[in-house]
Amino acid sequence: MGSLPSPVATVVWLLDSHDVAPDALASYAAWLGPSERARCARFVRAERRRQFVLGRALLRVALGRLLQRQPDTIVLDERPGQAPVLVGEPDAGFSISHSGRWVACAAGRGMRLGLDIERLDMARDVMALAGQAFGAAEVAVLQALDPQARRTAFYRMWCAHEARFKLGCPSAIEYPLETCELLGVLAVSSPLAQAPDLTPVRLRGL
Repeated sequence: MGSLPSPVATVVWLLDSHDVAPDALASYAAWLGPSERARCARFVRAERRRQFVLGRALLRVALGRLLQRQPDTIVLDERPGQAPVLVGEPDAGFSISHSGRWVACAAGRGMRLGLDIERLDMARDVMALAGQAFGAAEVAVLQALDPQARRTAFYRMWCAHEARFKLGCPSAIEYPLETCELLGVLAVSSPLAQAPDLTPVRLRGL
Protein backbone atom coordinates (compact mmCIF):
# COMPACT_ATOMS: atom_id res chain seq x y z
CA MET A 1 0.00 0.00 0.00
CA GLY A 2 1.13 3.52 -0.71
CA SER A 3 1.10 6.67 1.34
CA LEU A 4 -1.91 8.96 1.57
CA PRO A 5 -2.74 10.44 -1.86
CA SER A 6 -3.02 14.11 -2.70
CA PRO A 7 -6.42 15.77 -2.13
CA VAL A 8 -9.08 15.63 -4.86
CA ALA A 9 -12.75 16.57 -5.04
CA THR A 10 -13.95 13.12 -3.93
CA VAL A 11 -11.96 10.33 -2.28
CA VAL A 12 -12.76 6.67 -1.62
CA TRP A 13 -10.11 5.17 0.65
CA LEU A 14 -9.52 1.62 1.86
CA LEU A 15 -7.59 0.69 5.01
CA ASP A 16 -6.37 -2.71 6.17
CA SER A 17 -7.16 -2.61 9.89
CA HIS A 18 -4.56 -5.30 10.58
CA ASP A 19 -1.92 -2.83 9.41
CA VAL A 20 -2.49 -0.54 12.41
CA ALA A 21 -0.47 -1.14 15.58
CA PRO A 22 -2.15 -1.01 19.03
CA ASP A 23 -0.31 2.19 20.06
CA ALA A 24 -1.45 3.90 16.85
CA LEU A 25 -5.02 2.74 17.44
CA ALA A 26 -4.97 4.39 20.86
CA SER A 27 -3.79 7.68 19.36
CA TYR A 28 -6.63 7.62 16.80
CA ALA A 29 -9.15 6.87 19.55
CA ALA A 30 -8.12 10.17 21.16
CA TRP A 31 -9.62 11.98 18.13
CA LEU A 32 -13.14 10.76 19.01
CA GLY A 33 -15.63 13.18 20.50
CA PRO A 34 -17.75 12.42 23.60
CA SER A 35 -20.72 10.95 21.70
CA GLU A 36 -18.40 8.78 19.59
CA ARG A 37 -16.55 7.49 22.65
CA ALA A 38 -19.88 6.62 24.27
CA ARG A 39 -21.00 4.68 21.21
CA CYS A 40 -17.66 2.90 20.85
CA ALA A 41 -17.79 1.79 24.48
CA ARG A 42 -21.12 0.04 23.85
CA PHE A 43 -19.64 -2.39 21.32
CA VAL A 44 -19.08 -5.78 22.93
CA ARG A 45 -16.52 -7.15 20.47
CA ALA A 46 -13.01 -5.70 20.42
CA GLU A 47 -12.89 -6.09 16.63
CA ARG A 48 -15.99 -3.94 16.25
CA ARG A 49 -14.49 -1.24 18.46
CA ARG A 50 -11.35 -1.36 16.32
CA GLN A 51 -13.39 -0.98 13.12
CA PHE A 52 -15.25 1.97 14.60
CA VAL A 53 -12.13 3.84 15.72
CA LEU A 54 -10.29 3.27 12.44
CA GLY A 55 -13.34 4.19 10.36
CA ARG A 56 -13.62 7.51 12.17
CA ALA A 57 -9.85 8.10 11.94
CA LEU A 58 -9.80 7.35 8.21
CA LEU A 59 -12.79 9.63 7.67
CA ARG A 60 -11.19 12.47 9.62
CA VAL A 61 -8.02 12.27 7.54
CA ALA A 62 -10.05 12.22 4.30
CA LEU A 63 -12.19 15.16 5.39
CA GLY A 64 -9.09 16.99 6.58
CA ARG A 65 -7.57 16.69 3.11
CA LEU A 66 -10.74 17.98 1.47
CA LEU A 67 -11.35 20.80 3.95
CA GLN A 68 -7.69 21.72 4.55
CA ARG A 69 -7.96 21.01 8.27
CA GLN A 70 -6.13 18.84 10.77
CA PRO A 71 -7.89 15.50 11.37
CA ASP A 72 -8.13 16.02 15.12
CA THR A 73 -10.11 19.24 14.56
CA ILE A 74 -12.92 17.42 12.71
CA VAL A 75 -15.96 17.19 15.00
CA LEU A 76 -18.53 14.42 14.45
CA ASP A 77 -21.70 14.10 16.53
CA GLU A 78 -23.54 10.81 16.82
CA ARG A 79 -27.24 10.45 15.95
CA PRO A 80 -29.13 7.34 17.10
CA GLY A 81 -29.89 5.12 14.12
CA GLN A 82 -28.38 7.57 11.62
CA ALA A 83 -25.01 8.61 10.23
CA PRO A 84 -23.08 11.12 12.35
CA VAL A 85 -23.22 14.84 11.66
CA LEU A 86 -20.11 16.76 10.60
CA VAL A 87 -20.25 19.88 12.74
CA GLY A 88 -19.78 23.20 10.93
CA GLU A 89 -19.29 21.79 7.40
CA PRO A 90 -22.71 21.34 5.74
CA ASP A 91 -21.13 21.19 2.26
CA ALA A 92 -19.19 17.98 2.91
CA GLY A 93 -20.66 14.52 2.35
CA PHE A 94 -19.22 11.27 3.66
CA SER A 95 -19.89 7.59 4.30
CA ILE A 96 -18.07 4.74 6.09
CA SER A 97 -18.21 0.98 5.50
CA HIS A 98 -16.33 -2.03 6.83
CA SER A 99 -16.14 -5.74 6.10
CA GLY A 100 -13.83 -8.07 7.98
CA ARG A 101 -10.37 -6.58 8.25
CA TRP A 102 -11.18 -3.82 5.72
CA VAL A 103 -12.40 -0.31 6.56
CA ALA A 104 -13.38 2.18 3.85
CA CYS A 105 -14.62 5.74 3.68
CA ALA A 106 -15.82 8.13 1.00
CA ALA A 107 -15.76 11.91 1.31
CA GLY A 108 -16.62 14.73 -1.05
CA ARG A 109 -17.90 18.28 -1.26
CA GLY A 110 -21.22 19.51 -2.58
CA MET A 111 -22.95 16.11 -2.62
CA ARG A 112 -24.30 13.28 -0.51
CA LEU A 113 -22.52 9.91 -0.54
CA GLY A 114 -23.37 6.34 0.37
CA LEU A 115 -20.64 3.67 0.44
CA ASP A 116 -20.75 -0.07 0.98
CA ILE A 117 -18.02 -2.69 0.67
CA GLU A 118 -18.32 -6.45 1.14
CA ARG A 119 -15.62 -9.08 1.48
CA LEU A 120 -16.10 -11.93 -0.99
CA ASP A 121 -17.03 -15.03 0.99
CA MET A 122 -16.98 -18.18 -1.13
CA ALA A 123 -18.74 -20.21 1.59
CA ARG A 124 -21.76 -17.92 1.80
CA ASP A 125 -25.09 -19.20 0.47
CA VAL A 126 -25.88 -16.17 -1.66
CA MET A 127 -29.23 -17.45 -2.91
CA ALA A 128 -30.49 -17.96 0.63
CA LEU A 129 -29.46 -14.41 1.50
CA ALA A 130 -30.94 -13.06 -1.73
CA GLY A 131 -34.28 -14.65 -0.89
CA GLN A 132 -34.32 -12.75 2.42
CA ALA A 133 -32.99 -9.40 1.16
CA PHE A 134 -34.13 -8.97 -2.46
CA GLY A 135 -37.35 -8.95 -4.42
CA ALA A 136 -38.53 -11.70 -6.73
CA ALA A 137 -37.22 -9.99 -9.87
CA GLU A 138 -33.69 -9.69 -8.47
CA VAL A 139 -33.73 -13.28 -7.25
CA ALA A 140 -34.79 -14.43 -10.73
CA VAL A 141 -31.87 -12.53 -12.29
CA LEU A 142 -29.44 -14.29 -9.94
CA GLN A 143 -30.96 -17.72 -10.56
CA ALA A 144 -30.38 -17.35 -14.31
CA LEU A 145 -26.62 -16.90 -13.86
CA ASP A 146 -23.87 -19.49 -13.52
CA PRO A 147 -22.48 -19.86 -9.96
CA GLN A 148 -19.46 -17.59 -10.36
CA ALA A 149 -21.38 -14.80 -12.11
CA ARG A 150 -24.21 -15.22 -9.57
CA ARG A 151 -21.88 -14.60 -6.64
CA THR A 152 -20.47 -11.43 -8.18
CA ALA A 153 -23.94 -10.16 -9.13
CA PHE A 154 -25.24 -10.87 -5.62
CA TYR A 155 -22.51 -8.79 -4.00
CA ARG A 156 -23.06 -5.98 -6.49
CA MET A 157 -26.79 -5.95 -5.71
CA TRP A 158 -26.16 -6.12 -1.96
CA CYS A 159 -23.65 -3.25 -2.03
CA ALA A 160 -25.92 -1.16 -4.24
CA HIS A 161 -28.85 -1.62 -1.83
CA GLU A 162 -26.73 -0.69 1.18
CA ALA A 163 -25.10 2.29 -0.55
CA ARG A 164 -28.47 3.69 -1.64
CA PHE A 165 -29.84 3.20 1.88
CA LYS A 166 -26.92 5.15 3.36
CA LEU A 167 -27.38 7.85 0.73
CA GLY A 168 -31.06 8.08 1.68
CA CYS A 169 -32.22 8.06 -1.92
CA PRO A 170 -33.51 5.02 -3.89
CA SER A 171 -32.50 6.60 -7.21
CA ALA A 172 -28.80 7.39 -7.24
CA ILE A 173 -25.78 7.40 -9.50
CA GLU A 174 -23.76 4.28 -8.69
CA TYR A 175 -20.06 3.61 -9.20
CA PRO A 176 -18.80 0.02 -8.82
CA LEU A 177 -15.65 -0.57 -6.79
CA GLU A 178 -13.47 -3.67 -6.74
CA THR A 179 -10.29 -5.20 -5.34
CA CYS A 180 -9.13 -8.82 -5.33
CA GLU A 181 -10.92 -9.39 -1.98
CA LEU A 182 -13.78 -6.90 -2.07
CA LEU A 183 -16.66 -5.60 -4.12
CA GLY A 184 -18.31 -2.29 -3.38
CA VAL A 185 -20.57 0.49 -4.63
CA LEU A 186 -20.41 4.24 -4.14
CA ALA A 187 -23.83 5.90 -4.53
CA VAL A 188 -23.87 9.66 -5.05
CA SER A 189 -26.52 12.34 -5.39
CA SER A 190 -24.87 13.96 -8.44
CA PRO A 191 -22.43 12.66 -11.08
CA LEU A 192 -18.70 12.78 -10.43
CA ALA A 193 -16.25 14.27 -12.92
CA GLN A 194 -14.30 11.01 -12.80
CA ALA A 195 -15.25 7.51 -11.69
CA PRO A 196 -13.62 6.84 -8.30
CA ASP A 197 -11.16 4.09 -7.41
CA LEU A 198 -11.05 2.25 -4.10
CA THR A 199 -7.63 3.57 -3.11
CA PRO A 200 -5.57 1.63 -0.51
CA VAL A 201 -4.00 3.93 2.09
CA ARG A 202 -2.00 3.74 5.31
CA LEU A 203 -2.57 5.86 8.37
CA ARG A 204 0.85 5.03 9.75
CA GLY A 205 2.99 8.00 10.72
CA LEU A 206 0.24 10.60 11.04
